[in-house]
Amino acid sequence: MSEYHTPVLLEESVSAMAIRDGGTYVDATFGGGGHSREILSRMGKNSKLVVFDRDPDAIANIPEDKRIIFVNNNFRFIQNHLNYLGISQADSILADLGVSSHQFDTEERGFSFRFHSRLDMRMNPLTREGADGIVANRSENELDKIFRLYGEVDNSRRVAKIICREREIEPIETTTRLNQILEPVTPRTGGHKYLAKIYQALRIEVNGEMKSLEGFLSGSLNVLKPGGRLVVITYHSLEDRMVKNFLKTGNVSGKIEKDFYGKQSSPFTVVFRKPMVPAEEEISRNTRARSAKLRVAEKMEIN
Repeated sequence: MSEYHTPVLLEESVSAMAIRDGGTYVDATFGGGGHSREILSRMGKNSKLVVFDRDPDAIANIPEDKRIIFVNNNFRFIQNHLNYLGISQADSILADLGVSSHQFDTEERGFSFRFHSRLDMRMNPLTREGADGIVANRSENELDKIFRLYGEVDNSRRVAKIICREREIEPIETTTRLNQILEPVTPRTGGHKYLAKIYQALRIEVNGEMKSLEGFLSGSLNVLKPGGRLVVITYHSLEDRMVKNFLKTGNVSGKIEKDFYGKQSSPFTVVFRKPMVPAEEEISRNTRARSAKLRVAEKMEIN
């Protein structure tokens, strides 16, 4: 499990779930199972844990425990699957939105610019289009939007122009080819951070991550019982903004709804005013934790 993925903010996130015996809990991003194992260790024998992961590789990490139910699907369908399982409400839901170390470090998956491989980046290898399809088929305007919105790349238009020009000369099918054609616009200082933004943008588009997150958040609100907690770990500003808005207002746009009397209305109470972040000691052990933010909210009781 530790080789597959090192769980981030483990103690803080699982403690925030306020686990008790007899409860029903959800780990919406199972991965290597690190968070799930900690949840199981705190659950009583009468509790239940439902875990989600769309990557078939995660199946190998399921512990032998009759209290756990594994769903090999996208967490955006959390409400549908819980209803199918006969579960109407959950006591707490956890999601760690980071890409697993296993996905980054498995060369042939194409998630990292560090390795030579096919431009893939599919979290579920059974889905149709990988990153190579994105760079081959999207228009210059579409590519510009992907890099600007999902990677916050300053020179997104120039990147889009280069890709559209170079793919006419030779297909862009590998990480090496993509890295090479972007050399003229990759900064000499901070080049790795720049490429990380490019790859992040493609990965988000390939996997529909923002739509999945929006679906997960709305589904979680519907299945959380009053007093139940939603615990989310984010890694980049785009997803963190969406989670922050949702926990504050109940919608991803951050639009403040008001009740009949003009009082701000939200289905959640934010547990921590500021997000929790990893301690320096954790970051020194796991550098991939450095950008993590933990946000926690409790569903309001119905009067």
